Amino acid sequence: MIPHPAHQPPSAARAFPTGAPGTATLAEHVLATGHGTWWTDRIVRPRVIAVTSGRHALLAGDPTALAPSDLAPLAGHCVEASPRFLPVLAAAFDLLHPWDRMLYVQQAEMAATRIPHGTTVRRLRAEDGPALAAAGLSLGRPFATWGGPDGLARSGHGWAAFRKERVLAVACSRFTGSRYEDVACATDPAERRQHLALACVAGLTADIAARGRTATWSCSRENRASRLLAWTAGFRLLREYVHHTTGPHTAVSSTSNLRAAA
Repeated sequence: MIPHPAHQPPSAARAFPTGAPGTATLAEHVLATGHGTWWTDRIVRPRVIAVTSGRHALLAGDPTALAPSDLAPLAGHCVEASPRFLPVLAAAFDLLHPWDRMLYVQQAEMAATRIPHGTTVRRLRAEDGPALAAAGLSLGRPFATWGGPDGLARSGHGWAAFRKERVLAVACSRFTGSRYEDVACATDPAERRQHLALACVAGLTADIAARGRTATWSCSRENRASRLLAWTAGFRLLREYVHHTTGPHTAVSSTSNLRAAA
């Protein structure tokens, strides 16, 4: 696959919808923010296109145009694609794991939040990058689609809970689109059960509404804590879907991988 800069999408990018909810917003996010990469099977008249950001990928086009080796850039990603791509994906990776997901849209009133004494919840500012970086890997996942903690701090699309300059929880628009913004959040494991993430989500979703967009929430069906937080924050289930996580790239795969993925 051939990479293309984020702000120079190939013409085949029209294969991805605009104004779609959830992680389908990824393509719009890459174009708007510059955090991500476009990929095609060839420069002129591409038959297949992918877009990646923060270890997430969308894949569209004609799967018969691909050899397994073409998909090497998608190793270690969460991939959303038509079921027609499953055979070539299964042949391309040592592991292709189906992951049941749930997509929520904010439709109801959010539960009231009470902030613990000594804690401040506010919108992130550019100078908060070092504090976000110091929070470590336990809070790092939401930063990835902004290029890291500094990118998120500068974006205006994040809120965090602080205590004495230490970040305890963070919520951000993981993907931003023309109609929807998909929310991600994380809490320091030592600071859970204090409703800090809920307070961050409250501030963030108020900003999303002020921008004239609707907040969405995507999580694993098995992640009960995330589903409960989404419900408490006023999100309601829109649909369920499946994406696939890819393992290391390989040129050869057994048919059992395809059966497991399907």
